[in-house]
Amino acid sequence: MSLLVGNGLTHWFGHELALDGVDLVLDTGEHMAVLGDNGAGKTTLLRILATALRPTAGQLQIAGLDAFREKRRLRHHLGYVAHAPGLYPALSAVENLEFFGDLQEVSRTRVEEVLEVVGLTPVAHRRADRLSRGMQQRLAIGRAILHEPRLLVLDEPDASLGEAAADLLTRVMEGKTVILATHDHALANRLCPRTLELRHGRSLGTATRLRVVR
Repeated sequence: MSLLVGNGLTHWFGHELALDGVDLVLDTGEHMAVLGDNGAGKTTLLRILATALRPTAGQLQIAGLDAFREKRRLRHHLGYVAHAPGLYPALSAVENLEFFGDLQEVSRTRVEEVLEVVGLTPVAHRRADRLSRGMQQRLAIGRAILHEPRLLVLDEPDASLGEAAADLLTRVMEGKTVILATHDHALANRLCPRTLELRHGRSLGTATRLRVVR
């Protein structure tokens, strides 16, 4: 069953066309990587799929709902990791998760579970602005999975994670529908059976398995 269906997704920034009529379908439990050079439209597409940006044209359905007319009903279904971690710097790791957990009506027990999943239990009480960039990324991923969303939208989630990226993301993505953007073709090949390549905002089609170029 299709969890996400996008038709003709198009976006203009002023006179600049960033995304040009992209179609995609993502079935429940499926993992898809979005590839392309800088400026190809990856972030624009993922912001649209996360309902953080309304497209200039096109339609998007998630879990059978119109992603923009019924955006509020979709909040619990979506988890999003953007380029910026979006954390509260003066709050500790655990306080950041507790704050977002309260908004999503998530138990404190779940906060403890997520800290363990993303490997931050030892630094749970350290302020976010005193965490390394890699730890901040782990915390942003933890926030995205805190409410156990059906759909994860991950924009370069491997940033600053180094060699730990594949193992962490494998754990995080298990049992979820995922679309992620990355520059790491080997990582995409390991995590995602399908790929969508963008060039100048246009889709070059999907593949059943990415061929890693060495």
